[in-house]
Parts: sequence; C-alpha cells; structure tokens
Amino acid sequence: METKDILFKLRSEKGVSQDELAAQLFVTRQAVSRWETGETVPNTETLKRLSSYFDVSINTLLGSPRQLICQCCGMPLDDSSISREPDGSFNEEYCKWCYDGGTFVYHSVGELTDFLVEHMPLGSWTKEEARSYFEKLLPTLRHWQDQSGT
Repeated sequence: METKDILFKLRSEKGVSQDELAAQLFVTRQAVSRWETGETVPNTETLKRLSSYFDVSINTLLGSPRQLICQCCGMPLDDSSISREPDGSFNEEYCKWCYDGGTFVYHSVGELTDFLVEHMPLGSWTKEEARSYFEKLLPTLRHWQDQSGT
C-alpha cells in the first residue's frame, strides 16, 4: 500500500474529515488532500504527528518500505511489538521487550542470550545451537555495537 492509501484508510477508519485531520495536525485541508491523492508526502515532522495521531509507526505510514528488526535482539518488528519512548512515540529501533519506556531491559549480550535460549521455542535446534546462533547474531546489531564502541 502507498502512503496516500494508508492515510486515507486510517482517516476513514477514525471517522474524521480532511478538515478535522488538518486541524489536528496544524496544516491545511488542501495539504491533507494532496497527501491522499499522492501529489505530495507529509514532511518528517508531520509524519511524526500522524504517527502519534493514528498510533502507527512512521514505517507503517510509508507503506512499510523497510523490514524493521529489533537492534537489540534481532526480532522482526511491527506496530504491535515496536517499543515506545516515555512520551508514547514509537522507537522503531527496538522491540517493546528489549526497550521499555526509555530504558534497556538487557545490559549485556550474555544476559540477553541466556534469556533468549531459555524462552525461545527451539523446534529442531538444541539449546547449544540456539546459543551459538545468538552469540553470532547479537554483536552485529546496532545496540550491542554501540555498547562495545565499534
């Protein structure tokens, strides 16, 4: 879906007119109309306000052009699993289990690895195989790279 279609769908589902949405976002009705016809796309600040107003991520507003993954544990993200900042805005870098209200839950790769190995459905993997997988994956994620200074 394109941004224009997503905005129209979200606005319709919420039952607000273009005028009402424009007033909420401090833009003109014509701006909303241009977004919904695909003539323009909202700027970054307006996307943030739309994200808050409709309670969806910016990635969703843009038609999910990126497959988001948690930069702490590697889990795929969608709007139901994306973390939130203390002000309620989405943080599209982390899942809500790794980053909660502005605070990281896990303080080391080892701590997170132990948790994941104990709680993931292993299927055909042994615990040792799961541990090996996470020990290779986690250090490649942005959060752990930032922690190690690399």
